[in-house]
Amino acid sequence: MQKKPAAKGAPAAEKQRQLQREQDRKEPAAKGGRGKDKEKEKAPPPTGTRQQPQEMPAQHLEKPGLEADMALKPRFVAPDYRGSGKLKGMVALITGGDSGIGRAVAVLYAREGADVAIVYLSSHVDAQETRRHVEKEGRQCLLIAGDVKDSAFCKQAVERTIEEFDRLDVLVNNAAFQLHAHDLKDITDERLRETFETNIYGYFYMARAAVAHMKEGASIINTSSVVSLRGSKELLDYSATKGAINAFTLSLASSLADKGIRVNAVAPGPVWTPLNPADRSAEEITEFGKKTVFKRPAQPEELSPAYVFLASPVTASYITGMILPVTGQVGT
Repeated sequence: MQKKPAAKGAPAAEKQRQLQREQDRKEPAAKGGRGKDKEKEKAPPPTGTRQQPQEMPAQHLEKPGLEADMALKPRFVAPDYRGSGKLKGMVALITGGDSGIGRAVAVLYAREGADVAIVYLSSHVDAQETRRHVEKEGRQCLLIAGDVKDSAFCKQAVERTIEEFDRLDVLVNNAAFQLHAHDLKDITDERLRETFETNIYGYFYMARAAVAHMKEGASIINTSSVVSLRGSKELLDYSATKGAINAFTLSLASSLADKGIRVNAVAPGPVWTPLNPADRSAEEITEFGKKTVFKRPAQPEELSPAYVFLASPVTASYITGMILPVTGQVGT
């Protein structure tokens, strides 16, 4: 009989749900929809190999957000992407790898020949689904449940990866906590700590633990955000952490250059993952991504190739200290 995973992330997940409930009570009354009689906006032409969803369902998820519960499942398989061995024989550790961008990255890394370790908080159902898809690509997947706010756990996660695979070539820092606020006073000390300790402390802890085992040719990729480049009036603390991630990326890239370890970041725009319906109301989420030039959010499979590009020494051997915007906008 399979042993049930220990609920190491349960306290943190419950804290996030408590913060979410507090914010939900502060939400302003709904102002109504966009109007049924409003002329339907012309949809932009598809820019990829297949048409992506334009309309997001009205759904609000309980934090930390389970991809399995989403009415519209994010697209992460990237069926038209063909692997070519860009990461053959390598090992990657991905935080927040159970769902969203992290899951999509895990799948493409496996398709490119890498074994993958997944760090996640408490969404065991999502993590098992990610492992199933990684193994479907013919690679191994190690699941590690825990809270990246805990430096001891981060060290243990890296050590477990080394024990399992005997090497570590790519670290993807991707775990995040996001909760909007309509006013600065709504951001309590507890919320501020949760956001900063998850989004930047966790990145620092994981990088510090990983670098001790990395060799020349290895790389670290941090997930930043478009809000790090232009800010967000309702994501004050989250935006601040993403700005910190950019500075951390540039600084660490300089620090590790002599060791032959590259450090870069991807700054996504709106992406359809559990993070967003777990932050916004059902009414608000229907407008998610509408302000981009493509008038929709990206699907995770549209972000994951950027992580392959930055991870592979075949494609990015001369790139370090770069913040790569994938925002659905002209410029950033």
